Amino acid sequence: MKSFAQTPSRRLFLQQAASLSGLACGAPLALNLAAMGSAAAQSAGGDYKALVCIFLAGGNDAYNTVLATDAGSWNAYTGTRNQYPSSIALSADSVLPLTPARALAGGRSIGLHPQLTGVQNLFNVKRKLAIVSNVGPLVEPLTKEDFSRQLKRQPSKLFSHNDQQSTWQSLSPEGATVGWGGRLADIVASGNGNSLFTGISAAGNSVWLAGHSVKQYQMQSVGAVKMGVTSSAAGVDKTFGSQEVAAALKRIVTSSRRTSVFDNDVAEVARRSIAAEQALGGALPSADQAPYGPASALHYVRPDGSYAANPLAQQLQVIARTIGARTNLGMKRQVFFVSLGGFDTHDDQLGRHADLMARLNHGLVYFDNVLTAMGLSDSVTTFTASDFGRTFTSNGDGTDHGWGAHHFVMGGAVQGGTVVGDMPIYATKNSNNNQFDGSPDQVTNGSLLPKISVEQYGAALGRWFGAGSAVSSIFPNLSNFGEINGLMRT
Repeated sequence: MKSFAQTPSRRLFLQQAASLSGLACGAPLALNLAAMGSAAAQSAGGDYKALVCIFLAGGNDAYNTVLATDAGSWNAYTGTRNQYPSSIALSADSVLPLTPARALAGGRSIGLHPQLTGVQNLFNVKRKLAIVSNVGPLVEPLTKEDFSRQLKRQPSKLFSHNDQQSTWQSLSPEGATVGWGGRLADIVASGNGNSLFTGISAAGNSVWLAGHSVKQYQMQSVGAVKMGVTSSAAGVDKTFGSQEVAAALKRIVTSSRRTSVFDNDVAEVARRSIAAEQALGGALPSADQAPYGPASALHYVRPDGSYAANPLAQQLQVIARTIGARTNLGMKRQVFFVSLGGFDTHDDQLGRHADLMARLNHGLVYFDNVLTAMGLSDSVTTFTASDFGRTFTSNGDGTDHGWGAHHFVMGGAVQGGTVVGDMPIYATKNSNNNQFDGSPDQVTNGSLLPKISVEQYGAALGRWFGAGSAVSSIFPNLSNFGEINGLMRT
């Protein structure tokens, strides 16, 4: 019998300790070890938790997703978005009203995009969805004067798609190699029976899932990426029905004839992929069986009334199936990444955004229904993220790149029916420029100046997930803000 000193879990633990001790925040090694020990103890307690990030790629227009509908806000909204030549404002009678569990300051009222009927139900009735208001990348708190006069530190390369996608996911501009989801995975992986499945993406490579020790595993919406080697119930590997071909294929793709780092990495990826495919092959529940299927459950209703396959629901289905295999795979804690693209709405704002909202609505409702049927609603927390919000002003038929945005957090452990943070103050632009002097929360073109940092958002999710005091290592600027309250129940 192997001692603890010889186990893969201990080796992974020591790798994580070395990685965390080298973080830029300079936290002492002893503090990191204590934080990791706390997290490992929580994940070894027989329970299961998962975080699921839904990334809205392109920059979601938060102004038409969550709307402030009190008289002052609505007048500013329609006065700004009902501009020539095309209006990008929603009609007042189409907005879905929300009934927050607490009164919003100043008699404010809010609503949702008309395609978010299921989200409205999750917020108003089921109380399983919360809104986090005006979130965005920040280094330290900024007032409008701080921003305009550059009196304090600001995030690098604002308004750039690639850089802000990276900043949301890794807290640094493009070129970062480790994300905060991956750091969470590093901390909890030692409590899993197979660390390979700690961080999983159903949407290709994601810096959010990249850890120091844990490598993300990428899946297709139908399951494991096929490498051509399949295992029978008896554990016999075959390719095209032949054991010899299977053995040759495995030998070729998992070997490197040169000593270059690239060749060795390719061989290692192949080894991991084959092992993962074999492990998942017999563990994943069928996509057709309840509650994951039938296939028709993955179709959404377009704004024009027609039906179409929803790529977001397809990704969430394979995530749900993987969660369904958690016991066979020996998983206690997992982080998942899915993505929905098309949010860079520089034109045809109303039409394109409506279809995207219909997809998001269907995906969230589908996933909640499946997790509820699995008895795991309290164990899985799903949240949205995006490059940035968009401008309050119109460019003619669409919107341009902004900064802060509102986001959804869904799950049984969420303080549902609440709005975390204050809704921004909206104003109309100055007559001679695109400034919004009447609002402390809107900068050039009406972009929202964030009041809640990505690090506060991530830390609240990380604490629920079991990261404990390690959140201060994962989110180095958290001490500049303090943590947010009222998002998670436990």
